[in-house]
Parts: sequence; C-alpha cells; structure tokens
Amino acid sequence: MCGGEESGSCEQRSCDPASCEPGACASRSYESGLCASRSFSVTTADGVLLAVREHTPAQPRTSTPLLLLHGLAGHRGEWDEVAELLLADGHRVLSYDARGHGDSTRRPGDMTRAACVRDAVAVVEQLTLPQVVLVGQSLGGHTALLTAAARPDLVRALVLVEAGPDGEKQNPNLPAEIGSWVDGWPVPFEEPSRATEFFGHPAWAGNLERRSDGWYPKVDRDAMVAAVAELATTSYWADWERLCCPTLVVRGARGTMRVREFEEMRDRRPAAAPATEFTVVPDAGHDVHLDRPGELHAAMAAFLGDLGL
Repeated sequence: MCGGEESGSCEQRSCDPASCEPGACASRSYESGLCASRSFSVTTADGVLLAVREHTPAQPRTSTPLLLLHGLAGHRGEWDEVAELLLADGHRVLSYDARGHGDSTRRPGDMTRAACVRDAVAVVEQLTLPQVVLVGQSLGGHTALLTAAARPDLVRALVLVEAGPDGEKQNPNLPAEIGSWVDGWPVPFEEPSRATEFFGHPAWAGNLERRSDGWYPKVDRDAMVAAVAELATTSYWADWERLCCPTLVVRGARGTMRVREFEEMRDRRPAAAPATEFTVVPDAGHDVHLDRPGELHAAMAAFLGDLGL
C-alpha cells in the first residue's frame, strides 16, 4: 500500500543544498531543469513503512527505471550525486530507506535477508514498475543480488557496488564488530558538521534527527546488528550462479571487497549467463558512490548503454 505522497516540479524548487532535506535537490543538474519529484511511503505485508523518493525526467530515455539501494547504516540520500548524473542522462530514479534505517520503520521485528528482499519486491510491485535496473552498494548490493536471483521477472539488469555473494562467513564476529562500531559513535553530535567530520562525508550527516540533547543518526543499533547476522555464517554463491540478468560488479580500489571474491565471481559466472562486467574504480574506498560518484556513473552509463538503456 502506498501513502503519504508529495509531489513537486524540480524546475520550481530552489533551495540551499546545505540546509534542504537530503535528496530534495537531487535533480538540480538535469539539463532541461524539468522533472517530477515526489516522496511517499510503501507499506510492506509485515507492516513496515518504507520511505521512497522518486525522480522522473520530463523526457525519459527509456521505460526502465533504476532502483538504488543503500548500505548498512546508510540512507537513500547517499545516492544523490549519482542520481543527479543519472537524471541528466534521462533515467527515472528511485531510492528508499531500508527497513531499520532513515525515515523507514526504525525497529522492525524482522531484519533478515529475506525480509529485505521482500521490501525491494514490494516497492517494485506496489508501484507497478516495469523491470528495473537494481543498483546496490554493500548490504544494499547484497539485497539487490538476492532479489535478482529470487525474482528475475522484476529485474532487467543488476549493478553491485562493493557487494558479492561470499557474505562474511570467515568473520563470525561481524555482528559484535558492527555493534561495537555503532557504540563508538560520539553521539549526540552538537551539530551536523560534527557528524560529517566523524563519518568522513557530508552524505552521512544527511541522515540525522535532532533531539533535545543534540543530533543522532536515524538508525537503530540492534537493527544494524541483526541486519548482518546471516552474513557472518552464510554464503550465497548459489544465488550468484542463478542470476540470469546482465550484471556489472564494481569494486573500489581501496574498498573492503576482497579481491579473491571479486575474481571468484568472474570465475563462477556460468558461461551461458548474460553479459557480466567487472570494473575497479581507482582511489575509491568502500563507499564508491560517495568517493567517486562521477567514475561510478561513467561505468554505469557505459554498461546501460551497451544494453540499450
């Protein structure tokens, strides 16, 4: 069920990027200055509210939309710089805050991988989208991979950024490490700029809420730990080998994706599978979309162009 829809014309919106709602200016670079922008919610079968944002250029180049999925402890606004470039190309772009994150339900009862796949499916089906290009970074990329494997009828192509099927089976301490990481955040922040200094990129400060004693990230610590529990003990190679859509795999040269996994993904792709491309973005860490949005967009644009999208 969809609800809470708000619409607006990008050509009529003007705002200060330093103070506007994260993502509100995501279409400012569209060449003609014309696009439709709206924020709304999708409610899943288990009652979780997903906060969705959509931008549609006045003259889309294709009917195939792009659905962007963020990583652990992130939010949909992380994709703003890449979304601007995709909009300039004429692509319809959607993103949403994953369950347990941002403006979506903060403390859902289910944080399993299967629940996150059902969320992606719910967004596509409730909005009656045609086949989408699923784009995901880190944990969002893992969700995208599993969604494409489970529901190939919904996915035209797949872009995985610093994400693969190996999980973290060699690191059973991952949930505890994530918990310690979140516990180490110096919250509350006195102001958003302090969050930028701590996390290292302004996009991370776009996911804050103000409380009486300061600013806090819009995530729940226990939900973050639960989100990675399965990854600590499970690999998903069967899902990778089952993929039947064209796929682009992107690794940051300074990222956390293991080179061995990156290379094994190439080796274990069935010969009969659709085109699979692999690229490394120089001087990019795990957050390739934040470190080098232009280079990531260039790789995506070339991949989509080869598909006629």
